[in-house]
Amino acid sequence: MAKRSSLFLRIIEGKKLPAKDLTGSSDPYCIVRIDNETIIRTATIWKTLSPFWGEEYNVHLPSTFHSISFYVMDEDAISRDDVIGKVTIAKDVLRANPKGVDSWMCLSEIDPDEEVQGEIHLQIEICGDGSMRQLRCHVFEARNLARRDLNGASDPFVRVQYNGKTQETSVVKRSCYPRWNEVFEFVLDETGTENALHVEVWDWDLVSKNDFLGKVAFNINKLLAIQQKEGWFMLLPDTARRSETEENLGSLRLQLRLRDESVLPSSYYQPLTELLFQSVKTTNNDGKWNLLALIDEVSTAENRQEVATNLVKLFLGQGLAKEFLDFVIRLELDRTSEPNTLFRNNSLASKSMECFLKVAGMQYLHNILRPTINRVFEEKKYVELDPNKVEFREAGCSGLHRCQTEADIIQQSAQFLQSYLTELVNVIVKSVEQCPSMIRATFRQLYKSVEERFPQDLYKNIKYIAVTSFLCLRFFSPAIMSPKLFYLCPKHADARTSRTLLLLAKAIQSIGNMDTNVARGKEIWMAPLQPLIVQGVTLFKDFILKLIDIEEGEELQCQKRVSLQTTSTIKEGYLLMHRAKERGILTSSHFKKHYFNLNCETLCHSKMSNAKKSEFIPLSKIRAIEKVDEKCFGSPYVMQIISTDGKGQFEIMYLQCKTVNELNQWLSSLRKYCVSNELMLNSYHPGVFKGEKWSCCHQKEKAAPGCDKTHFGVTLQEWNDPLNPDLESHLIYRQLLAARDSLTEKLLEYKEKSNAIAPVSADEGADKLDIINQLFQIIQDLEKAHQNFERWETSKVRNFSLDLLT
Repeated sequence: MAKRSSLFLRIIEGKKLPAKDLTGSSDPYCIVRIDNETIIRTATIWKTLSPFWGEEYNVHLPSTFHSISFYVMDEDAISRDDVIGKVTIAKDVLRANPKGVDSWMCLSEIDPDEEVQGEIHLQIEICGDGSMRQLRCHVFEARNLARRDLNGASDPFVRVQYNGKTQETSVVKRSCYPRWNEVFEFVLDETGTENALHVEVWDWDLVSKNDFLGKVAFNINKLLAIQQKEGWFMLLPDTARRSETEENLGSLRLQLRLRDESVLPSSYYQPLTELLFQSVKTTNNDGKWNLLALIDEVSTAENRQEVATNLVKLFLGQGLAKEFLDFVIRLELDRTSEPNTLFRNNSLASKSMECFLKVAGMQYLHNILRPTINRVFEEKKYVELDPNKVEFREAGCSGLHRCQTEADIIQQSAQFLQSYLTELVNVIVKSVEQCPSMIRATFRQLYKSVEERFPQDLYKNIKYIAVTSFLCLRFFSPAIMSPKLFYLCPKHADARTSRTLLLLAKAIQSIGNMDTNVARGKEIWMAPLQPLIVQGVTLFKDFILKLIDIEEGEELQCQKRVSLQTTSTIKEGYLLMHRAKERGILTSSHFKKHYFNLNCETLCHSKMSNAKKSEFIPLSKIRAIEKVDEKCFGSPYVMQIISTDGKGQFEIMYLQCKTVNELNQWLSSLRKYCVSNELMLNSYHPGVFKGEKWSCCHQKEKAAPGCDKTHFGVTLQEWNDPLNPDLESHLIYRQLLAARDSLTEKLLEYKEKSNAIAPVSADEGADKLDIINQLFQIIQDLEKAHQNFERWETSKVRNFSLDLLT
């Protein structure tokens, strides 16, 4: 049984932040850390004390994580960025709120005594017999300690306290991965007045006060029961040292939802998946009511997006996405009497099509929109058509030196927008061959279904609008308006660029609505774009006819099982590379710029993106993908890829990224496709081998075991993640389990209908009863299987504890 924790987080906005700049404002951004490891950095919102980010992420985490922290920072161009405050949320708080947390949270001041991190390896035991028993503390080593010195490390030592006595280890200079291997003994207090052993880690300073790095406390009474305790223990802050002063640092609005998933082997979900697949395989043949129709009835507005996403990914993996979408679309067509309302609400059909386009068409979207989006970002033109929103200062005209009138600015803006819009329309209508055949086949079926449902001449445009309502209104336009959310650019647009993108998105929406009078009626100031919109409607109709004119061979290709990344590119881009073979001594050579291309089998790199020759690392040879200490290369954005060569010897490749987000995206992509590799390392060196020793732990052997544990579990969810049918089946089961009360109501309702006099109604009611009874049995079997696995896991832990006692 595979276990994982999935955290959805949305960083919405901040308010009443303190001013950090001389201008009386701040330039805030957020850093997200999981147990002190930075995984996300938001965009910077310039010159504001009430920033709005609206960024959301899904993060996969190991079940062993402890907390998540949000640090609000003020970006400075010259000096170091200022820390405004932070919010820390413990895992227990998230688990206590299964429906999620959505609230404003006050920022707290950063207290160095609370900014602790890392673990310490200890063995605590009670030795001897009679009245003179000893309490022995063996201090082995520590890892990933906080960095307190300017050199990017610390000088740690350990202080052990018991019964009024204190003993200390030696100081290990310049290391966050110290090794002491020292033993301390205390006379055990048999009276029981002293009930705790304290182990504290400190950073030694020659001149200033020593810095606190964390502590661990052990209850002596509990230790008496087991006699010995050994392991890695998380260092905790000392709340007694917390500052009592409080300052109003503003607040942060966050949405978070943690889910712990235990995914069973495939065979357990097979009855559920077979019932789902049967729904789309037989529905057009015998017309029987099925499970998908039931899911459509019981899904709510709150969970419909998630249900649609799980179903789309599950059917994609089986090559049945077109059949699934055809079924849910027909469900909506059957209950739609007014064609103008078709696909306008957030139904299961609408959400499923929207998700399908994002998963199967994201690469197509990037190829089509990215050149124009990049041009808008680079040119940063001031654009405004609404006379009520024209700002002369933004346009470069103010005061007595005004050189343009309002009409001049609008005319110039119209020219810029016409240029961008013409480029967008042309590239879209010429993209038929670039559009994935699966999407084309799905749109062809959609076009035909709508045409059959509304054949009247009065509704001759509805079949086109059905396609553009998804392609334009739910795919192209949102991506143009918020390109960062569709991975089209690494940062949010500034106010000027955002306005340009918004006006372009409005124009594409108008074309998608196929009604040239809409924009003119609602927003008269959009008139300068009206000729292009009218022309775009004609071009898009022709584009749709070509798009759905797909060859039979291409459509048959859609029936094959889909793996989103078989040979295509998962991630690519230029990175700086340095290579150290066989864990050899690190040379002083500079990092070299190489173009990297990752697919599901290899990581290729060459000097240029179009180079004919390239080197590659088979992903099956990779043994670890980890971050590197900042002090090693003077950059916080360096990762290392540890792999084996043909002789089984280790090789290390160091890659330097531009930002923390780029670093974590590469780490995530590589980890997802190497997670099932055999012989993956459990430990690694976060430093480099230089000067005949490891910079992290000071070990002098090249082949010395790593001093820190590897981090396979922390990854970011992205659009091109590999499909996981077991996980999607499990999530669908979870949704059905949560809807059990609604299913029970449906059962009672259909029992009444099955007693109806009309034979047709009786048959339909019997079909529904049969499906619900099958579903209840499946849910019951899966629930029992999960309970059995949980009992087995509990018994394993209990037996392990008994082994320790004996």
